[in-house]
Amino acid sequence: MRFLSSQPIRRQVIAISLLITAPFAALIAWSANRSRVDREEEVTLEASTLAATTAAYLDQYLASIDSVASAIVRHPAVLEFDHAGTDRLLADVLRDQPLILNIVLTDTTGAIEGSALPRREALGPVTLPYVHEVVARDAPFISDLTKGAVSGKPTVILAYPVHGRNAAISGVLAFGVNLTRLVDLFSSIPLPAGSVVTLTDSTSRVLARSADGERYIGQRAEASPLPPGDVAATQIRTGVDGVERFFGNAPIRRGPWLVSVGIPRTVALLRLEPLWRRNLTIAVAGLATVLLVSLWVSRRLSGSLNGLRLAAQRIADGDLSPPVLQTVTNLELAQFQDSFARMAASLREAHGALDRQVEQERKMREVLQSLQRQVVRQERLAAVGVLVSGVAHELNNPLQAILGTIELLEREQDVSTHVRSEIEFVKTQSGRARDIIRNLSRFSSQHSGAPAPVDLGEVIAEVVQLRRRDLEDSSIKLDSSIETARKVYANFTEIEQVTLNFVVNAQQSIESTGRVGGRIHIRAFDSARRVRVEVADDGPGVAAENEAKLFQPFFTTKPVGKGTGLGLSVSYGIIESYGGSIGQYRNDWDGATFFFELPADDPANRPRANDDPSDLLRRTVPPKL
Repeated sequence: MRFLSSQPIRRQVIAISLLITAPFAALIAWSANRSRVDREEEVTLEASTLAATTAAYLDQYLASIDSVASAIVRHPAVLEFDHAGTDRLLADVLRDQPLILNIVLTDTTGAIEGSALPRREALGPVTLPYVHEVVARDAPFISDLTKGAVSGKPTVILAYPVHGRNAAISGVLAFGVNLTRLVDLFSSIPLPAGSVVTLTDSTSRVLARSADGERYIGQRAEASPLPPGDVAATQIRTGVDGVERFFGNAPIRRGPWLVSVGIPRTVALLRLEPLWRRNLTIAVAGLATVLLVSLWVSRRLSGSLNGLRLAAQRIADGDLSPPVLQTVTNLELAQFQDSFARMAASLREAHGALDRQVEQERKMREVLQSLQRQVVRQERLAAVGVLVSGVAHELNNPLQAILGTIELLEREQDVSTHVRSEIEFVKTQSGRARDIIRNLSRFSSQHSGAPAPVDLGEVIAEVVQLRRRDLEDSSIKLDSSIETARKVYANFTEIEQVTLNFVVNAQQSIESTGRVGGRIHIRAFDSARRVRVEVADDGPGVAAENEAKLFQPFFTTKPVGKGTGLGLSVSYGIIESYGGSIGQYRNDWDGATFFFELPADDPANRPRANDDPSDLLRRTVPPKL
């Protein structure tokens, strides 16, 4: 590279132009091959489209035969097996059906009762196996490749049941398809030269072919045939005539048959030849043009680069993005890149210092916002804390009296088992109430209870047990679904209190409508790295003007004496203390869904006792501030 970097640009351009000739030739060869593949794909797609069109034509023709057969089986002469009348009717129909060899009417035993062609009596009794199939199924039937009993030509039979006056099957009407002329259906479809349309049955035997049909009817097109529905839509294979073609295949499920349209591979090459000649001409002309233009540009570039180098040197200490360092091929570009390298070093240093300062300011702003939210919350709940502390103290006294009385009753000898179970239930719920009061006291003083891993399924089960009887008395259905096995790190009683508040609010919302019955659904499930609990009801929902005030202390929409307005405020404080979120939205029942989310338990991410947001503030404030 040292030798090249000291050479004039014009000599380098000539050398490089010669070096790129070989890769450019390879690129031309790749492009030619890519064009060949594209043309082959184009011909394959054309074959597939033609096959689908051909299948549509054949389906339409079979549908017309079904319509004709439906009209014939209702004709009086056919219903009464009038030989002369049936022969005339079938002969008239056959004249309008050039692709049908013959139309035959038989009774249920196979005896011919009518024919569009004169019957050859010298043949003796005729065996028609399709008659048994139609009588057994009482439905239309398409036979395999066979030989017409009257026409004596290869055919496929379309057979239809004939029902008498009493609706019972009394005969069989059969149409023999003229396989050698069936391809006339597709004469209007434009096919490339050398293309063939082939119709095969489920065993891959040729039923009809657009070229040399009489020669190949009955031969197998594939050595290992597949059901028509399993054959690939497109394929490249050699046909029965030994010519390799692109084939498009479309199943005829009425048969079941397979329509194949084969286009010779030479068609793709013929279409590709003009494109190859044009591309080769363009490539040669382009290469010559590039060489001439390169020489002209190199002469001008050599003089221009000196000026650019001086300009780059002057702005080396400016505010521009640094270039990517690459191997240069001449002296001028090497000097140009050196200038930009020095400029890049200065820019990187300036940008690095600016990024560090911006990041420090961002962290400081986040910490200040967090501290501001905490201050606002503390001021908002200060009055609640004083009130709750007094209420908790006053409630503890009657609770202690209740627990003492229950323990005395429990010691009585003549207390029945049923009463003892109820006493135990009262003790459990009283203890829970005592825990709730203790938690409220901690909440009011901004001290949470000792957290531990909590199974939300157990929390929901406790709430369901506690509220089920009261809800049944109000004809309200309560169900739950637990779709998570993860736990949260919190206090069990506090989370139970939040869930219970949601259920009680849902019950009161339903009862406020005055109707009988209702529905409440509790659901716990995973939400990314959190666990979410939702309590949905079919009540009237939350009015839009009340949504912003739901979690404020003392706000309630209940009548005087029915609510204190502290339930959702306390719930908000509990969930916020564990780093969760709480809210509500209108559900699909037009009721309200209250929810809370808590981080899933992860021992590595549990909060430490000495974590303090002010420490983060001190760590993020730059020393010079």
